[in-house]
Amino acid sequence: MARPEQVLLLEPQHELRFRGDNVLTATLYALESFQCPFTDVVTSTLKLANPTDRNVCFKVKTTAPRRYCVRPNSGVIDAGTSIHVSVMLQPFDYDPNEKSKHKFMVQSLLAPSDMTDTEGVWKDAKPEDLMDSKLRCVFEMPAENEKTHEMESNKISSSLLKSESSTLSMKSMASSLDDGEVKKIMEECKRLQTEVQRLREENKQIREDDGLRMRKGTLMSAPHSSPAVRVKEEGLSTRVIALIVLFFVVGVIVGKLAL
Repeated sequence: MARPEQVLLLEPQHELRFRGDNVLTATLYALESFQCPFTDVVTSTLKLANPTDRNVCFKVKTTAPRRYCVRPNSGVIDAGTSIHVSVMLQPFDYDPNEKSKHKFMVQSLLAPSDMTDTEGVWKDAKPEDLMDSKLRCVFEMPAENEKTHEMESNKISSSLLKSESSTLSMKSMASSLDDGEVKKIMEECKRLQTEVQRLREENKQIREDDGLRMRKGTLMSAPHSSPAVRVKEEGLSTRVIALIVLFFVVGVIVGKLAL
């Protein structure tokens, strides 16, 4: 007598996929330094749904029980509900040239209305009452584009770490200056700021004088006396002063490190 058709709905229906894509193994694989991407536990999820109006008992079996951990591996699914089964592949030495022969089988049985002992139900079940579905295992290697992405991610992470390290080094250099050196730098900056302010006042006075001459019609035509040229000279002077301040501070820090 043929067995009845499986009443449970499986998702996925035909195969369980295990991807060797954890952070450590995928990074090493991306660097092409080793062959096995399954050095950590990889989990695949199997959904079992019961669309009937009766409770259904189930069991999950495998041809390689030492290689997998299944939780839960048996139980009862109430009518109209579903559960998720976690199938955990244990670390092992994977040979990409070896074809996977591992398989899983989901057995099910309609639960009696007066059921009190699940194990007893399985022992007393007749072969023609059992339903089953089979799934094969598929091992997936990290794709080529994923390896490239991992390598780029590693480069970006390395650059960020170097940048952060440089920032910390500059902070450390600044903190290594004693109070006397900091005071000297502050005094020099204050002096340079005063010089910049003085130049601004002089340029302001020149612009005011040029405006007065223009109103009187006696503005000189020489290039060096035009307001536009003076404004440009003011911007240039300001940039020069700013560069002097920057070079001075950097020079003090470098000199401190050299000592």
